[in-house]
Amino acid sequence: MLYIATPLAGHDRFLLHRNPIFHVCSGRDPNFLRIRLSSGLQEVEKTPLSKDKEFDSQLYASIPFPSITAAKRVILVRHGQSTWNEEGRIQGSSDFSVLTKKGESQAETSRQMLIDDNFDVCFTSPLIRSKRTAEIIWGGRKEEMIPESELREIDLYSFQGLLKHEGKAKFGQAFRRWQIDAANFSIDGHYPVRELWARARNSWTKILTHEGKSILVVAHNAVNQALVATAMGLGTAYFRILLQSNCGVSVLDFTPRVEGGSPHICLNRLNQTPNSPIATGTSGGRKAGKRIILVCYGSTQSNIEAKFPNSGDRPMNMLGVIQSQKTAELLLDLKVSSIICSPRIAPTETAMAISKMQEAADCLGADCVPRYVDMKQMQHLEVESILGQSKKDENEVQHLQPGWLKGFKDQMMAEMWDQSGQAWRSLLDELSNETEPEQNVVVVGHPAVNIGLIGHCLNLSKEWMCSFHLDDGSISILDFPDGPTGRGVIRCVNYTAHLGRWSIPITRSALGDEDF
Repeated sequence: MLYIATPLAGHDRFLLHRNPIFHVCSGRDPNFLRIRLSSGLQEVEKTPLSKDKEFDSQLYASIPFPSITAAKRVILVRHGQSTWNEEGRIQGSSDFSVLTKKGESQAETSRQMLIDDNFDVCFTSPLIRSKRTAEIIWGGRKEEMIPESELREIDLYSFQGLLKHEGKAKFGQAFRRWQIDAANFSIDGHYPVRELWARARNSWTKILTHEGKSILVVAHNAVNQALVATAMGLGTAYFRILLQSNCGVSVLDFTPRVEGGSPHICLNRLNQTPNSPIATGTSGGRKAGKRIILVCYGSTQSNIEAKFPNSGDRPMNMLGVIQSQKTAELLLDLKVSSIICSPRIAPTETAMAISKMQEAADCLGADCVPRYVDMKQMQHLEVESILGQSKKDENEVQHLQPGWLKGFKDQMMAEMWDQSGQAWRSLLDELSNETEPEQNVVVVGHPAVNIGLIGHCLNLSKEWMCSFHLDDGSISILDFPDGPTGRGVIRCVNYTAHLGRWSIPITRSALGDEDF
């Protein structure tokens, strides 16, 4: 197969392509280049900022994903807490660590999350901690469990087995590089993150060519990050940006294209954890004092009556009221600094529910004093009017099915993207109050604008909006361990466990069972 390398004017980078129709999508890191081809998403990245001559002119290009004939859903689970997790040791791909009692309990919670799902197959890392987690989740199922070597955790060579302070003392500069620039970290002649990305990409070929439509994958923190990132066409710069907690569940939907080729890929859920995502204040071991919590407002009657979800300005229905109350209850674990919402009726109602719950924190035993929260409206969060311009037939769009933004006109997508970009800049300004070292800003809006905000946090382009999915009443959490001027870390996307019996089951599609 012939690939053509085309130099970019004014840059020491190249486009690698086999098709002249492409769009260049530049990211926050200038050393990474993402290309959305007409036949699917591919990524080309020049080895970034590396002084090492061996990698100086090396290009990385992800080959197209295998064509599929039916929709597939892949559920990724990280193993439960291990003995080396508990001790703070660097595990890598070593196999001396086993699940703790807490890890076994987390795996049991994941089993309960997934108990009603009919998986066709389970791929698992062969390492003990992951394999045991898979056995607990798999329970009495008779379907096949396949150990896959390439799903093992990242290979960290001489680092493996060391306590973190030992790694710092023994390796000094190399350990520092691992902490702050993992994509370019090398040890024992290897670049572990680059090797991991290649393994993850190879794993997808094996997973997607399996005949199963519902596939469980049980593996590890770093490799699950790489699986999510490579599926979405994101390079090694996104390592440690898409969190994977112990027994956290992530869901990816793969939908075939009519013309064949690489399938459409949508991140349906990221890191739904056995425990509340609100409780912890660290991201990848670093304290995150600044945080944005994206809340999708509850269900409205227009979800049923209108051509497009929430295209009219209507109040929430009974289900929406319940969803907003459940969200407000979850956020009691967090002292909210401010609530910013769209001026529409439903997001304002949701914001009010959260505000009232915060003010009653002392009565509810969550705090010793009431919490008086600053509540604001932001016009840039209002995208329903843009959605309402669409002339698409209502039968073409089921409310909030995975990838429902796909097919909207470029002009509409550009409007929503630009508007969410203006909202994003305003939110970063909101987080920039230096007199408040800890800020938790809650943002209530339509799923489409919240998807746009996630895209801006990841420094993507509007083409990626179809690559994320959010449900009514869901929350997504963006942490800023380096402050609002640093890179945002995605703690979770489309978390709905707090909704209880009214939540969207973690692996259930909005489509019919015949499709998933």
